Parts: sequence; structure tokens; C-alpha cells
Amino acid sequence: MTDTLSIVSLAELKAHLNVTTDDDDAVLTGMLETARGYVESWCGPLDDIEGAMPVGLVHALKLYAGHLYENREATTFGSSGAETPMGFFDLIGPHRKWAFG
Repeated sequence: MTDTLSIVSLAELKAHLNVTTDDDDAVLTGMLETARGYVESWCGPLDDIEGAMPVGLVHALKLYAGHLYENREATTFGSSGAETPMGFFDLIGPHRKWAFG
């Protein structure tokens, strides 16, 4: 199995989130693993992708890990709840594994 940190490094995630300390490194690493599991639940094993990892999936991993980091509870307050255009599902859509039958 390819390690999630080989797809998105901790340093890349921290840069994406503008995190400049090492205080939450263990938390962020766990969130990357959780994000990978979520992406794989929609797209299948990332290890099965031949060639370079699609940039949309790389960004989806960052988006979802960032979402988990910023929203550590199941509910949020003070937001509209609307999904940002070109969000997570738009990024993974072309790579989804559809189950028919």
C-alpha cells in the first residue's frame, strides 16, 4: 500500500493550510490517513492508479484533510452550509468507481 504521505506530504498539507508550527503534526498526519480512506471509499484503492497520481485527487486529499482539521466536530456554526464550487466531489468525480449491477 502506498503511504498517504507519499501522495501528499505533511509539509505540503501544512503549506496548503498555512500551518507554520509542528504542534499538530500528529493530528494532521491522522487527518491525511482519514482523507485517503474517504477518497478511496469513492474512487477505489489509490494504489490501483497507474502512472502519476491525478492532481485532482491530490487536491481532494488536501481539501478533505483540511476540512477535518478546521472542523473537528460533526457540526459547525455560523456558516451557510453551501459547498464551494469546484469542491471535493467535483475533484474526485472523474475518478469515481461506479458500482453497477
